Amino acid sequence: MERVLGIGGFFFRSRNPQALAEWYEQALGINGMAWEQEAGPTVFMPFPEDTDYFGSERQQAMLNFRVRDLDAMLAQLRAAGAVVSDEISEADFGRFGHATDPDGNRFELWEPRA
Repeated sequence: MERVLGIGGFFFRSRNPQALAEWYEQALGINGMAWEQEAGPTVFMPFPEDTDYFGSERQQAMLNFRVRDLDAMLAQLRAAGAVVSDEISEADFGRFGHATDPDGNRFELWEPRA
């Protein structure tokens, strides 16, 4: 069975993401909006207030879960009856997929590059 390896990021809405990111850096020392853990970095990042990245406008935040095998995790979620997006995005730092929990909260799955 596939398991989540950790939280890869926490994303939330902000009227002024840049100013809020600077505040967190100054107030809490979250340099560059990321910090290292044993499993790798966790991103703590404000998004623009009008982002559609979280799915619903009512959803104020979105969790990003780090996973070992994105394809296996998405298949496992589909088999469990979760709503899973068919779109997978690729970036220099990994692959991303999205699913929605039973309460309608969208979350992200991240398979970091080896």
